[in-house]
Amino acid sequence: MNIKLIAIGKTDDKNLQSLIETYVKRLSHYVKFELEIIPDLKNVKNLSEIQQKEKEGELILSKINPTDFLVLLDENGKSFSSLSFANELQKKMNAGIKTIVFVIGGPYGFSENVYQKAQQKIALSQMTFSHQMVRLFFVEQVYRGFTILRNEPYHHQ
Repeated sequence: MNIKLIAIGKTDDKNLQSLIETYVKRLSHYVKFELEIIPDLKNVKNLSEIQQKEKEGELILSKINPTDFLVLLDENGKSFSSLSFANELQKKMNAGIKTIVFVIGGPYGFSENVYQKAQQKIALSQMTFSHQMVRLFFVEQVYRGFTILRNEPYHHQ
């Protein structure tokens, strides 16, 4: 199985970027993982929130293949514990899904077109985090999920 994480905008903080890269490298031992960054839109001051979501949505959807399983990281999505998220990953692998694409949207969320294409929504927390920190938290949780599935000593119950 392949896992792809799509996010809007680059990570400015070098410390966060370093930690993200650490977990992406660790994940390579378990799964083919790709982090794809869509550059921030230009001239957003001239766009309404809806227009910004629409433009970002077009860019997101251009990165999705028809056979990809699309999961949005969305505050209104389903919450998982680390163990249940690991089990969710296992279910996807057992179902023969070739590529799961997780998406972190822009500052205003997702366009209606992106919501319509999504097959699942996951909430990392009811709290709000910066988009840059969400990348780190999510990549770490995917790594944690695979260590749980392999019964490795990273996760403590």
